[in-house]
Amino acid sequence: MEITNDTEADRAAPALTGAPEALLITLAARLVAPTQNSDLGFVDPVGAVGTTAAANPSQWSGTLAYRWSKKFVPGQMRSGDPSPCALVLIADGREHDYALLKDRVGAGQFLVMPAILIPGIEDPRLGDADATNYFTPAWHARHRVATQSGLRLEREDVGIAVNSLYGRTQDLLHLHVDCMRQDVRDTLKALAPRIERTWSPLPQRRAGHAYHAIRIDGDNSVEANLFHLVRDALRVRRQDMGRWTILLTGARFTDGPGFILLADSADPAHDEQGSAEILMDHQCEGRAPA
Repeated sequence: MEITNDTEADRAAPALTGAPEALLITLAARLVAPTQNSDLGFVDPVGAVGTTAAANPSQWSGTLAYRWSKKFVPGQMRSGDPSPCALVLIADGREHDYALLKDRVGAGQFLVMPAILIPGIEDPRLGDADATNYFTPAWHARHRVATQSGLRLEREDVGIAVNSLYGRTQDLLHLHVDCMRQDVRDTLKALAPRIERTWSPLPQRRAGHAYHAIRIDGDNSVEANLFHLVRDALRVRRQDMGRWTILLTGARFTDGPGFILLADSADPAHDEQGSAEILMDHQCEGRAPA
């Protein structure tokens, strides 16, 4: 897919070069994908990709791991074309690589994914001091959401969601970037003056869930480590991080722009899967055309 209107930050980031292709392919082959239709639009009828790919190459060919190992990275390295990704970028070495992919679900939804095997929010590396910041490139991708959908989107219109271990369908960390539901957007606009820089529960449930909320400073970048903020400030035990789901959305406060971060915990015993993505609207209804 060819996406135009790159942001200045997109254009400034160098292309992926110099990474050992065989290593990246081997790494991607270790991904374990689910046996159901995924929110990424891919299907893996096998399950353990790394152990079945050689014996069942046709079954592996539909997975995210296959596309990463056979298309995204090699295409960027050989010809500068990471299709079907919109971008494959490098920040500070292979550990900090990430890709931007147009999801098949929704008019404008994009996904930001790491280049290394990080299964999801439960991975302790996400809370490290030198962890890759995936939220800033995800926030930059809001311009692509607007361009792809042909809509005029304000900062409050866009969210970035990470689902829990129980609410996701691929075992590779991916950040959903898309429109917010209008009712959620409007509620958060009204609550913004009351949301502070410390965690507090929202005064009303959203989509049947009791979310915690905190104000995050920033305009065009997200400086805080949001995974660390959930784990430490909410005192989540490391072994319980997989239960959590988070959503970041743009906000305007009386003293300037910023963000609101929401967090909630899954309760599988009561069929609460921990999917903050439910606060999004992949059809982007009710927005004005660009």
